[in-house]
Amino acid sequence: MAAILYVATDEGVVVLKSEDRRSWKVETQALEDWSVNEVAVLPSAPNRVFAGTRGDGVWLSEDLGVTWKKPSYGRPGPGKVRCVTLDPSDPNTIYAGGEPIEVFVSRDGAKNWTNLSSVWAIPWVGSITYPVAEVEPHVRDIALDPKDSRTVYAALQVGYMLKSQDGGQSWKLLNKDLDADVHTIVVHPQDTKRILIATGGHDCRSGKVRGKALYMSHDGGESWDPTALDFSQEYSVPLAMHPRNPDILYSALAHGTPGRWRRGGVGADGIMVRTKDGGKSWQKVNGRFTELNNYFAGAIAFDQASPDYIYSAVTNGELYMSADGGDSWAEMGTKIRRVSDMKCVQA
Repeated sequence: MAAILYVATDEGVVVLKSEDRRSWKVETQALEDWSVNEVAVLPSAPNRVFAGTRGDGVWLSEDLGVTWKKPSYGRPGPGKVRCVTLDPSDPNTIYAGGEPIEVFVSRDGAKNWTNLSSVWAIPWVGSITYPVAEVEPHVRDIALDPKDSRTVYAALQVGYMLKSQDGGQSWKLLNKDLDADVHTIVVHPQDTKRILIATGGHDCRSGKVRGKALYMSHDGGESWDPTALDFSQEYSVPLAMHPRNPDILYSALAHGTPGRWRRGGVGADGIMVRTKDGGKSWQKVNGRFTELNNYFAGAIAFDQASPDYIYSAVTNGELYMSADGGDSWAEMGTKIRRVSDMKCVQA
């Protein structure tokens, strides 16, 4: 069966296909008028992919990305979507995080949405600011407890995290010993009190926290410990967990912020890192990702069907793949710029 790589970019969704997981071709590109921050797909339904657009809500393709529709067309729902998360126990339940800060949930495949305005019951949420004028405070990521989908985590970029244990009816602020600029949340599938996050290092650069880019919790987010302290880089976004061995995770680290890199003169000094013990210790990945110099691996994805295959998108536009569990890497022969997310399934 073919491998399908759904790639979210600043210019829509690009779909790559490979029959042998070595030679890839672009099958389609869609939603080009919109910046797509995240794509969501379940391995059990690889043809059905959701895309969150920064301006026109959540779109759905049911034919491997060939055609797209907006299920909620004409009905209230999210607008500027920054993240999309599917409930693995119910493929029709979808969470969307918005800009400005909003959390929406749909129970019918994105046709109808409920705004979980309860997030605003926490006074802190109204005080969050964002340091870039053209970006409002927003929900950067949403993660569900794999054993209890009523437990929901929401990353508020430069606003710490929120946790709900009743499906979003009420929320609690998680702000102890972690960086405020939370980008990505990953929950261990067996021990769901174990959570890892990737952050932007906002509080690290101001000297407010002990950690740098990566943190882990053993008590459901009540407290946090910094990890990956052997590296000087304090910025991260991707955090990909092996689909069969949750103790193996990949991330990427960099110095500074994307705005600083784009202004020129200072590179990202990007590296890719891996843990094989659930985040206790991290090592730099060898090969092509030993040093990325001016660039950063902004998206990392495991092949859900064949997890020895791992894919990464670098900020210079190059796509890389590993066929041996991350020990060696090669260019995929396709350049796609401004990638924000990738998901790989078998179809």
